[in-house]
Amino acid sequence: MVSPDDWRECRVDLPAAHNWLVLDLRCEDPEEWALGLAAEHLGGETDERLRTAFAEDLLWYWGAAVRQGALCASVLAPRNDAIIASYSVRELRVPPESLSLAAFRAEAELAEGPYFGGVLGLTEVELPLGPALRVHRQEPTDPESDRGVVVEGVAHYVLPVRHATALECRLLWTSLGLGEELTKVADELADSLRLA
Repeated sequence: MVSPDDWRECRVDLPAAHNWLVLDLRCEDPEEWALGLAAEHLGGETDERLRTAFAEDLLWYWGAAVRQGALCASVLAPRNDAIIASYSVRELRVPPESLSLAAFRAEAELAEGPYFGGVLGLTEVELPLGPALRVHRQEPTDPESDRGVVVEGVAHYVLPVRHATALECRLLWTSLGLGEELTKVADELADSLRLA
């Protein structure tokens, strides 16, 4: 199994760079980092409560990415606006015998829980990094409630040709009206992924 430490970097080409905020997963003071990025993103004249709320959102996504051991992560937030999507790349700890698209497909078809109910699409694709299973799903965050938020996402489970490991590249959003546009973005991001 290849360790992320064996790679110098995991790179993704973010489209419309001014709309993407890269999460500094190695920062030593995440609160200070989040407040600084919120001020930069929203501008100095923005109400302090709005900057603080945006910083709290950034910290939530930052914490989720760190807990998942993400190699890289970012959020999509149009200039002076809220976060509308998140993207992360992480290494999957998969036994060597399960490093196949067939194994990923079987697991995706049987899995339950967030991002796995109601499959919209399950296809095999070829990325520059290697073969991948592309999974497009919608799932309510609270299936028991009529008022729960629906999360839509596209994940690519990639088997890099030059590394004996697997990667998950996942774009998630809750603004379902942006689904068509963001599914294209998810494909572009996965297509641009490189390990160096």
